[in-house]
Amino acid sequence: MSWRRTKPLALLLLCALPLGATAAIAQDVSGVPDDVKIGGDRISIGVGLSSTPTYIGSSRNRVLPTLAIQGQMDGYAFNSSGTALYLDLIRSRGGTGWKPVFGPLLAVRLDRHGHVGDRRVDALDDRAIAVEPGLSVGIQRTGVITSPYDTLSASISWQRDVAGAHGSYVVSPELDYDTPLSETSFVSLSASADYVGQRFGGYYYDVDAGEAAASGLRAYDGAAKAGWKDWNLSATVVHSVTGMLTHGVGLFATVGYQHILRAYRRSPLVEDIGDANQWSGAIGIEYSF
Repeated sequence: MSWRRTKPLALLLLCALPLGATAAIAQDVSGVPDDVKIGGDRISIGVGLSSTPTYIGSSRNRVLPTLAIQGQMDGYAFNSSGTALYLDLIRSRGGTGWKPVFGPLLAVRLDRHGHVGDRRVDALDDRAIAVEPGLSVGIQRTGVITSPYDTLSASISWQRDVAGAHGSYVVSPELDYDTPLSETSFVSLSASADYVGQRFGGYYYDVDAGEAAASGLRAYDGAAKAGWKDWNLSATVVHSVTGMLTHGVGLFATVGYQHILRAYRRSPLVEDIGDANQWSGAIGIEYSF
C-alpha cells in the first residue's frame, strides 16, 4: 500500500502522541485545523505550561504542562488542540484563492473527571471520560489582507460522545484569521461558539437531590436542554528565535476567553461557586522542521 493512500491514517497516529500527554483537560474541545499557511511541508511541536479552569465553569485555574503538534504534509493540514485532534482531508496546493475544508476530528473530554480541587465539586458524582469523534466542514481563503499567505476560514464542526459519558453532541461554528507578520512572526485570531445537546447540559451542569445533599450545593435541573452553551475568543502569537516559522526554534503564547451562557451559567457549579467568564492561556517553546 502506498504512502499516499495511508497518509491520513498516519497523520492521525502522529497526532495521537500529544493527546495522551496534554494536560489542559478543562478546555472545551471543538474546532478545525489552524495551520500556518506560508507554504511547504512542516511539523511544529510545542511544549510549555498552560493555565486552564479546573472545570468548565470553575473560578479557579491550575497550571500544568502542555504538549501540541500541528503542521502540513503533502498539502494535508493537521493539528492538536488540548485533548482534540483535527485533520483536513482536502489537499492544499498552495497559492492564493479559495479552498474547501473537510475532515475528521477526535476529541477526549475530561471535564469533571477525577479530582478538581474543590470539595463541593469533588463531592458530586464523577463524570466519565467522553470520547467524541466528529467531522468539520468549511471554506478557507488564502491571500486576504496582509499578504498572499494570510488565511480566513469559516467552518462548522459536529462531534458526538460514543463512550457512554454524556451521550450527546456538540456543534461549533468557528471563524479564524491567521497571518504571518514576517518570516519570523505569526498571529492567529479565532472566534467560536458551542451548541450542545440536551444530555450534555444535564450531565455537566445539573445537580440532583442526592448530589446537593452530599455537596451542599443547591439542586438544579435547568441545564438539561439543547442550546448555545458558550462563545469563545482566542489569540496565538508565535515568534521564531532561530531560523524561520517553518524551520527552527520559536516561542509561543496563547490566551483564550470563554463566556458561559443562559441555563448553563445559572447552574450552581457556575453561578454560585464558579464564574461564567473563563480565562485560559499557555506559553512555551516550539520546534518546526
